[in-house]
Amino acid sequence: MSRTGERQRTTRETQIAVSIDLDGVASGASVSAETGIPFFDHMLEQLGRHGGFGLEVRCRGDLEIDAHHTVEDVGIALGEALGEALGDKAGVRRFGSVSVPLDEALIDVALDLSGRPYLHYEIDFPGEKILGDPPFDPQLVEEFWRAVAVAARLTLHISMVRGKNTHHIIEAGFKGVARALRDAVRVEGTDVPSTKGSL
Repeated sequence: MSRTGERQRTTRETQIAVSIDLDGVASGASVSAETGIPFFDHMLEQLGRHGGFGLEVRCRGDLEIDAHHTVEDVGIALGEALGEALGDKAGVRRFGSVSVPLDEALIDVALDLSGRPYLHYEIDFPGEKILGDPPFDPQLVEEFWRAVAVAARLTLHISMVRGKNTHHIIEAGFKGVARALRDAVRVEGTDVPSTKGSL
């Protein structure tokens, strides 16, 4: 059974194409991202590789105004593609949690493919932007994860245990969500993991 999803999203602010293959690591699917924001591309690639997914993201956005539209809209499209790939969620483990270190940073992630969108984001950044062309504002990470959680209809908690370097904090978060998703989407049965019979 193929567990793939695709979304195209076009507005006056962004043009986006996203595809995801939840079993991509087994099929040799590739991971790549081109959004015009190098640091964001790097984080999306971390999500795909550490999640074991095939992931392709393409976005042309109004970066001359701000990166906000690009980051949030990619989150929406990615969440919708993820939801499509999950289908009725029959047989998935449903829950995933992990603590991920990156040097001095330590991030806790817990998620539930619940069908109930919710984000708890408890991270205090040191304040500096990630240098690049264009620079990346750390505040946009919360907007990205909120868009993913709402569009994919999942419950997502991301909390910082400790950290000083902005890059390390953000990257540990992306790797943490990737690993938690990898566990949660793993198929280990045939039934929908809910007493309600649906998620």
